[in-house]
Amino acid sequence: MKILKFGGTSVGSVEALQNVKLIVEKEFNKKEPLILVCSALSGITNALLSASEEALKQNDFSEILKSAEEKHYQIISELLPRTAQNPLLMMVKVSFNEIEDVLFSVKNLGELSDRIKDRLLSYGEQMSSKIVSAFLQSESFPAVFQDSRELIATDSHFGNANVDSKNTNENLKNWKLENQIYVVTGFIAKDKNDDTTTLGRGGSDYTAAILGSGLKADEIQIWTDVDGFLTADPRLVKNAFSQSELSYQEAMEMSYFGAKVIYPPTMIPAIESQIPIYIKNTFKPENEGTLIHQKSEISKGLIKGIVSIEKTCLINITGNGMIGMKGLSGRLFNVLARYDVNIILITQASSEHSISFVVAFDDEKKAKTAIYEEFDFEINSNKIDEPQFDNELSILSVVGENMKKTRGISGKFFSALGKNGINIIAIAQGSSELNISAVIERNELSKALNVVHDSLLLSPVKTFNVMFAGTGNIGKELFRQLEREQKNLEENHQIKINVVGITNSREMKIFDNPESNFDFNNNFSNDLQKSNLKEFINYISDKNLPNLVFVDNTSSEDVVAEYPLLFNNNISIVTCNKKGNSSSYEQYSKFKRLAKKNNVSFLYETNVGAGLPIIKTLNDLWISGDEILKIEAILSGTISYIFNNYVGGKTFAEVVRTAQELGYTEPDPRDDLNGMDFSRKMLILGREIGLPLEMSDVNIKDFLPEACLKAESIPVFYEELEKHEPYFSSFKNEAESSGRKLRLIGVLEDGKINIEVQIVDANHPFFGLSGSDNIISFTTSRYKNTPLVVKGPGAGAEVTAAGVFADLVRVTAQ
Repeated sequence: MKILKFGGTSVGSVEALQNVKLIVEKEFNKKEPLILVCSALSGITNALLSASEEALKQNDFSEILKSAEEKHYQIISELLPRTAQNPLLMMVKVSFNEIEDVLFSVKNLGELSDRIKDRLLSYGEQMSSKIVSAFLQSESFPAVFQDSRELIATDSHFGNANVDSKNTNENLKNWKLENQIYVVTGFIAKDKNDDTTTLGRGGSDYTAAILGSGLKADEIQIWTDVDGFLTADPRLVKNAFSQSELSYQEAMEMSYFGAKVIYPPTMIPAIESQIPIYIKNTFKPENEGTLIHQKSEISKGLIKGIVSIEKTCLINITGNGMIGMKGLSGRLFNVLARYDVNIILITQASSEHSISFVVAFDDEKKAKTAIYEEFDFEINSNKIDEPQFDNELSILSVVGENMKKTRGISGKFFSALGKNGINIIAIAQGSSELNISAVIERNELSKALNVVHDSLLLSPVKTFNVMFAGTGNIGKELFRQLEREQKNLEENHQIKINVVGITNSREMKIFDNPESNFDFNNNFSNDLQKSNLKEFINYISDKNLPNLVFVDNTSSEDVVAEYPLLFNNNISIVTCNKKGNSSSYEQYSKFKRLAKKNNVSFLYETNVGAGLPIIKTLNDLWISGDEILKIEAILSGTISYIFNNYVGGKTFAEVVRTAQELGYTEPDPRDDLNGMDFSRKMLILGREIGLPLEMSDVNIKDFLPEACLKAESIPVFYEELEKHEPYFSSFKNEAESSGRKLRLIGVLEDGKINIEVQIVDANHPFFGLSGSDNIISFTTSRYKNTPLVVKGPGAGAEVTAAGVFADLVRVTAQ
């Protein structure tokens, strides 16, 4: 025997009811009874509650009832043949007349008891079940209506009645079932006085479980509008997906902490009778759904789900007088129970100085009344401080049986929250180790769900939300590379990069819905605003997006000035802008400290060698304990090209002019030839190995005569180069006459940096350098006789963008 429960959305439209018919057709085999448990049509229970509240306030409720009544009429007229409509239309009319009579009584008396409320709400299930029964009959199914009040007995705790198991099981035992379809009203029952009671919100699930247990059914199917239990709320976590199976305990924990797929008490009769429960989607019946049973045999990860309760209130009871006060906890929990306040989570300091616990948002007033009533003397005598109530909080919980005895889960959980700047206000973990819960600020809930979902590998891909500054050659090339590699990142590396904003010195664009499309022309072509960097950063920060990264593709000091704001908002930075790390040592150190303090990444490989792994290599040597004896480098593609091509009959001016025409130099070549860019890079390398160097500590021996450097214009600069050709050629001739080569080399040794022209022979690692390549040589204790050399393209938009890309991917791995 099977019990099929259909929720409000599953019976709330003609389309849904047609799907119900197909499901029944598949499940009914005519050899045994089939039990259908039906909720009220979607929205009807809320409408009846709303109407009752309006009546209690002496307000007009007619429009609410009229809308609810019309919904029933519409479904009946569209679903059933005309010959079958009249009895149902009359039934609905009589029902709403009775509802109206009750509501007028409430309005006149100014009283709405739980008993009257239960009677009102019962009409929803009665009407929907009769409609479903008649519809199936019209489709030639042997369906009959069954009022659950004849089967399920309860006490008189109206609103959330307790089941009288003895009398209920006796009723079910005496129920003479035939091989037909029984359409049973969910949610409602009756007490010993024959008054209608309800089983609490979600009680139709409970009805199904009670019937399943009492009738010893083979399985219970809960048909709803989602594909089973999802790993998280899909409205908040786009990467959420359904779990194929859960244990009873996992499902209970997830339901208790906010997953609204199944009503928590439903599991109790099923657990007692070991009945498997299937959660299925009425609108996608072909989907697998979720199987809930004794033990989940297939494990696809340590965590089965991340659930939350959005609105809660944290209550703190503190005071020196609490220390050693026997029975205080008992008094506290007893008075809360008397006021019907459910405690969701509790934690107590080992010093006994405080107790913190969380209650439902709607229970705050009752809890406050209860606490002040019970502890009036202790509060007035200052033994207990004024209780604190914080109702702007949420609870986030991770659930999974495989968490038991597994080390590191808590660390990953809390690290993911901390890395994204999410403050944990209170934590709790049950002795069963099925659940770890944290209390957080409500406005950070969506962000927290996403980062935990990603970090605990529940998501098929890990999503990063990226802000881009700079739309020049490097910025545009980076977008091209990201667009080209988007599919590869998702399929082979499980990384998704969303564009949340783009800005340059003139314009900016912020995406309210993050875009994973990297087509720059489409992303940055319309809806542009005037650029305001601080506003850009603050607006995106306020959206509380998870895994935020800022990519700086500029050379702007104004952008660097906002790095502290980014770090303090827990935003990682990837930058090719070397001005941040080559300014004062104080600023360099501050950025490092802020990144570490806020547990975010600060990556700048492209500050030194574009796409070459120079900083990473140096850090690996330094961190692993190697002693850096000497660093020699050519770290300018422009200078490399000029000195590699200043051979034979070419003049120095000709080579510089060619380099400028090829785009290797800045608009003014002196910005490259004065060695300032080179100096910044050497300075950064020195700082990376712990030297507190300033730019004044870099000794540059100018290769260009002063007249060239101080020329009033670029044309005059070239004239000066021609005039000084004998000076330049003297170096070239000396090198060529002895089979050596000219190189402008930076050397870091004994804590000092020198940059000067050297003439190197064939034994020097820089002798064979060609084109515009960069090269760096590390002489260390481990690499003393044969230095470690890194060589390759060190300039150009393509390789620089590739280096930024690599750093961005590296952030995702940290």
